[in-house]
Order: sequence, then structure tokens, then C-alpha cells
Amino acid sequence: MAEQNRLIKTKSRGKWVILGLIAVGIAAFFIFDLQKYVTLDALKENKAALRQYAQDHYLVTVVLFILIYILQTALSLPGAAILTLAGGFLYGTVLGAIFVNIGATTGAVLAFMAARYLFRDAVEKRFGKRLARIQSGFASNGLNYLLTLRLIPLFPFFLVNLASGLTRIRLSTYVFATAIGILPGSLVFTNAGKQIGGINSIRDIASPGVLGAFSLLGLLALVPVVYHKLKKNRPAKEDVHIAKS
Repeated sequence: MAEQNRLIKTKSRGKWVILGLIAVGIAAFFIFDLQKYVTLDALKENKAALRQYAQDHYLVTVVLFILIYILQTALSLPGAAILTLAGGFLYGTVLGAIFVNIGATTGAVLAFMAARYLFRDAVEKRFGKRLARIQSGFASNGLNYLLTLRLIPLFPFFLVNLASGLTRIRLSTYVFATAIGILPGSLVFTNAGKQIGGINSIRDIASPGVLGAFSLLGLLALVPVVYHKLKKNRPAKEDVHIAKS
């Protein structure tokens, strides 16, 4: 009993430490007004210096870029779109998308694990019965559901990270679905980043046509789930019909 109480206290202290670190990171971002460095205007004004530095210190800037992206995503800070444009501007469409994917997926995993560690037990304890069907759905069809959430722009990236941590989706499934689901958007933005001088707004990139295409891909990810549910219900309906005959 004493050992169990000690473990509970240790876990509780660990949660408070993680919450404290997250709070400090987010507070520092806004207190020091770091958001001014992740704007389209800032990127365009400093593009010559950034490109020269990246050419002179390629490996260093790649590591720094990925680490900054991890931190931004893990703490759910603003600026992901600008960082993705910067990746395309500095490293090209394909390499930029790869570096973005590494940073975004790693940061998303950290946010996911933090949400799971900090909040899932409490949420399940309070809303366990109401969440039973959702948990069951994510346990069996997590890949399809998460791909849909990643591809459809309606769902903010950081909210999906946090909400997924409260589900029973497996970590391996989460990593795979995140890496695949963000790739189309990453490629679109890194490709646009190569012509950063001609971009006046993020809306120039995220046009209705592009958003619609992503939404369609997201809905297509649900087709296998719908098919299996229809197939599962069909025998039951046929049995009822035979019984009535």
C-alpha cells in the first residue's frame, strides 16, 4: 500500500513538472514576442540572409529547423504554415517536406504522449461510459479516422494531437497516420515556399480548390470503415427477412 501511494505521488509530481515546462515554454513564446519571427512578412524580409546562412551552414540549419518545428508543434504554438514555407524556400519542395514531416510528426507525438499521460485517465474516469463507442472506434479504425482528421483542413492540427492522446489509438498507428496524413499539405506549402516573394497571404496557397481536394482525400480514407460496417450489418438484415418469411 505504501509503495502504491509512493508511485501515485511520484506520477502526480511528474505530471506537474510536465505541465510546468509546457506552461513556461508557451509563456516564453508570447512574453518575448517570438511570434513576430514566424510571420510571412518576417520570412520575406529576411529571405536573403536566411538562404545565405542555410547555404553556408546546411547541416546546422537543417537540425535547427527540425528542432524548432518539433518545439512549435509539441507546444501547439502558432507558425506552422510559415515554418513549412520556410522549409520549401530553404531546402526545396521534397527535402523541405521531409524535414517538415520529421519535425511535425515528432512534435505531434510529444503532444500526443503528453495529453495521454496528463489527461486520459482523468477523462476516462469521468466520461468513460460516454466515450466507450469513440474509444472502441479509434481502437479498431484508428488509422482511417486519424487520416481523415489529418487531411480535412476543418480540424486544427494541434487539437487533433491533443484529442488523439485521449483515445485508445495505438502509438504506432498514430505516428504512421500523422506522417502520411500531413505529407500532401507539406508538399503544397513547401512547393509554394520556393516562390515566397510572390505570396502575399496564406490564403494564396490554401485556395478553396486545394482545401476541397484535401477534404476529398480525407473522406476517401473513411470508405473502408463505411464498407465494413455495411457488410457487417447486411447479414443481420437478411436473417431478419428470412425469419419473417
